Amino acid sequence: MKLRAVLPMMLCLLIAAIGPRADAQLALPQVQIPDPARTLPSLPELNAEPLLSAPDRLTGLRLDRITTLLRSHRESIELDDRGEPAVRGVLVASGIDAAMIARAGQQGFALLDRDHIAGLDLDIARFRVPEGRSLARARKQLAKLLPAAEIDVDNLYFASGPGGALPHAALAAATGAGARPVPLGLIDGGVAAHPSIAGRVEQRGFAKGAPSANRHGTAVASLLIGTGSVQGAAPGRRLLAADVYGTDPAGGNASAIARALGWLAERGVAVTTISLVGPDNKLLSAAVTRARQRGMLIVAAVGNDGPAAPPAYPASYPGVFAVTGVDAKDRALPEAGRALHVDFAAPGDAVLAATGAQSTDRLRGTSFAAPLVAGRLALRYPAPSIDAIGPAVAALVMEARDLGKRGRDKIYGHGLVCGTCGGR
Repeated sequence: MKLRAVLPMMLCLLIAAIGPRADAQLALPQVQIPDPARTLPSLPELNAEPLLSAPDRLTGLRLDRITTLLRSHRESIELDDRGEPAVRGVLVASGIDAAMIARAGQQGFALLDRDHIAGLDLDIARFRVPEGRSLARARKQLAKLLPAAEIDVDNLYFASGPGGALPHAALAAATGAGARPVPLGLIDGGVAAHPSIAGRVEQRGFAKGAPSANRHGTAVASLLIGTGSVQGAAPGRRLLAADVYGTDPAGGNASAIARALGWLAERGVAVTTISLVGPDNKLLSAAVTRARQRGMLIVAAVGNDGPAAPPAYPASYPGVFAVTGVDAKDRALPEAGRALHVDFAAPGDAVLAATGAQSTDRLRGTSFAAPLVAGRLALRYPAPSIDAIGPAVAALVMEARDLGKRGRDKIYGHGLVCGTCGGR
């Protein structure tokens, strides 16, 4: 393999990217969700060839998606000062205490709820924006009022592949605690009871109406742990699935994802897949950092809005494994985003996945590449351990087949993982 000769240097770079050691001193549908406005068109509607010569089309699709979402759910969603969708009239704060909450209340910022996320040792609070104030203005005011806290809007995050609710589908369920190693983690929509994953999925909801079976979440779950008709990258493993969408039109928000990460961290999950994309957000960043410091490896899709789109998060956060998708000829999907870094590539075109309790389909998108990388990583990293991260990542780098420019590059990262996965 081409990378073998430069493994020592790559390993050093990888360990540096993962971040510091964790120690005691580190602080750290009804409505269909995701509905058509919250995902890019599926493969038959998205012809890849014109995208190569018309990159503006992807930008238009992204803006149309946000506009449609806003028009359909104006009562619960609004745009922040960057034009990104967020929960209407809500600000989130981390690093908050009772005195800060009282001070905010005196200035009209009513406390909606407060939560201590035990798995991350993170205190968060959500405040109602005073009547008549925009999110942008209110955020600036609350940040000035509480300079020691991290203040942000509650941004929404989109599934980076075709999805939709499955209102009549039974939920996948676990039939027992099973044996070690610990389960994999998934933050997405709910998971339907497809035979390929039967008996091995424990689910918890972090949004109104959750858990609720979802096409996208089911597909990603099957690509992680599926057996039989749909083979996942870590077949037969158990899965903890956090549904952050449920039936809430403002589901998939930063505070839901943070709570989901806390649950997974508390349960000792070593590898978590997040095939969702959205903007940088202070609460999400803090939650990701604290999960990583506890030894959790997070694998995220780079998204399908094209290389000219804004950086996708959480894939762009340091230490998160950003995954792109390739077609049958191992070419990067033209609609794939770049994030701020790309670590690995995996099959993302015509990937065979479960889409309901009794259905499968071939899907396209970086959403379906990410679980293939996560599954292979989990085979090497079965339990959280800071000391085990370097060897696990080095083994995955050794497995990767170099694509594009020799060595690591900005399009394929370290190369193709799980190249024969996804029914290829």
